[in-house]
Amino acid sequence: MMPIMTFIGNLGYVFVSITGGIFVLNGTLLIGGVQAFIQYTQQFSQPLVQAAGIANTIQSAIASAERVFSLLDEDEETEETPASIDTGALKGDVSFKRVAFGYDKNVPVIRDLSLHAKEGQTIAIVGPTGAGKTTIINLLMRFYELNKGSIKVGGTDISELSREQARSMFAMVLQDTWLFNGTIRENIAYGRDGATDEDIIRAAKAAYADDFIRTLPDGYDTVLGEDAQNISQGQRQLLTIARAILADPKILILDEATSSVDTRTEMNIQKAMNKLMANRTSFVIAHRLSTIKDADLILVMKNGDIIEKGSHEELLRENGFYADLYNSQFSREEAVS
Repeated sequence: MMPIMTFIGNLGYVFVSITGGIFVLNGTLLIGGVQAFIQYTQQFSQPLVQAAGIANTIQSAIASAERVFSLLDEDEETEETPASIDTGALKGDVSFKRVAFGYDKNVPVIRDLSLHAKEGQTIAIVGPTGAGKTTIINLLMRFYELNKGSIKVGGTDISELSREQARSMFAMVLQDTWLFNGTIRENIAYGRDGATDEDIIRAAKAAYADDFIRTLPDGYDTVLGEDAQNISQGQRQLLTIARAILADPKILILDEATSSVDTRTEMNIQKAMNKLMANRTSFVIAHRLSTIKDADLILVMKNGDIIEKGSHEELLRENGFYADLYNSQFSREEAVS
């Protein structure tokens, strides 16, 4: 509404100027009269523009209120009693059996997914946007419940565990880092309750973060601002990796974490990730295919289904969808360089 009212006000200004100019040339109106009419036009249109601005604000408030009330109207998560299962004793193998899921039950995202990841394997998941890569991770973490099928960790169906128990077996390192307003020590220690200073420093060293932390004026007691804007993107990523190392998870979930950092920092992050992934089951959502060449198994997804799977060399030899993705990405990288 506000742009429309501003446009109408400007049209009025142009109309008065042109008509007044004609009247001045004809001698029927003095130039002072035209100037007065222009002032009257602005005085008339200014309150209308302000009212339109208030209408815009009201519309934004209504839209925000709808989102707030839709959140308040959501059903509460059911109270869960932890299962009498020692999750620490479970093995790290993961199996999906005939899994089907859709955020809208009438629009399936994953139709019939079955896979088995052995303990210690690195599983890379690749595919175009909307293929269902992130959905697999959401289901593993029990952010959503399955429509059909089962997901088992160490032979135990995760639906038998409480959400807290299921999520305690995972650690995530995402492309978008999440650090809260607090000291670096507190941000790393968030990975595990009761972590000692020695544990925190050991995790930071393993993540190649200790060196840059000690160069800061307050070291581990440096307070991170909102969204940790007082350190670089690469440094933020190293802190999240240190937190994951401290958590010592049974299963690791990695989103592409090196896409927005420089080459040197990327090398350090890759080294830290290799240490973190050693001897534990890892799921890697890959955007740059050059980073997952060494994965034990690569799953190629399209429209919610696994259309190809195998090692990097095997998939290239098949000369299918993965090979097309890899070759097109390699060509683009060569063109940019």
